Amino acid sequence: MAGGRGSPRDDRAETVAWLLTGSVGLLSDAAESVVNLVAAVIALGALRWATKPADQEHSFGHTKAEYFSAGAEGMMIFVAAAVIGYSAVERLLNPRPLERVDAGVAVSVAASLINLAVGWLLLRGGRRYRSITLEADGRHLITDVWTSAGVVAGVAAVALTGWSVLDPVIALVVAANILWTGAGLVRRSGAGLMDRALEEDEQEIINDVLAGFAGDRIAFHAVRTRRSGRLAFVTMHVLVPGDWTVRRGHDLAEEVETAVHGRLPHAIVLTHVEPIDDPRSYQDTELETTHVRTDPGPESAH
Repeated sequence: MAGGRGSPRDDRAETVAWLLTGSVGLLSDAAESVVNLVAAVIALGALRWATKPADQEHSFGHTKAEYFSAGAEGMMIFVAAAVIGYSAVERLLNPRPLERVDAGVAVSVAASLINLAVGWLLLRGGRRYRSITLEADGRHLITDVWTSAGVVAGVAAVALTGWSVLDPVIALVVAANILWTGAGLVRRSGAGLMDRALEEDEQEIINDVLAGFAGDRIAFHAVRTRRSGRLAFVTMHVLVPGDWTVRRGHDLAEEVETAVHGRLPHAIVLTHVEPIDDPRSYQDTELETTHVRTDPGPESAH
């Protein structure tokens, strides 16, 4: 589905709209569409790589490839914004009237309707397949439609009022808007590459599951989470009485993993069983990011 974003036909339509009118506002819309097209190609390659199964060199899979797509798209948006900003300032300094506004606006509106349909399909596919690339692209494309609507309204206002200065001002607003979008994409990509923890609502789900198992002689600590593309990774230490058999501790760990996975189907859960009454079990908790309950400690575990 990623290949459907920003189709070449839509890009040509918005470029034609700019050529017909000479509007830098429509030029900004066309530039953003070109970015969408290139980003769609990169996203398609990233998604194909991300869906490859784990291998000996990538034992946790290839899902982080999606973040490279978002980062590359963000950088291209910065370049597009620079081009738009330069063109807008040049037009402010050297204004000229627009031509054939009616035809240019009609072409841009038609392209925007197509983009709206494609964006909705991408958003739906992203949610269905838990792909942050598809979902981000869908949201971005729908945002582009609203940007196009603003540009069209501005160009129409120029035609009605004769205020040529509105055209480059609109282009500058578009440039600022896509700069904001690009910054968000780069920030999100960086957070994924830096193994940022899961969102608070997902961590609350994990806490809720573990609270159902915790008791006087069972505790959890060093609960750590991270996202990698469409997958989530959850690791934790399960503290059980030292006199339990290996099988009993293993059975509990399996139940915990199954329960967490049942609430977060996209999560890969890894557990490590430790004796609750051994002081060494509490020497590796400094990096924990989620606390299910206060560990009783070896002194009060008996």
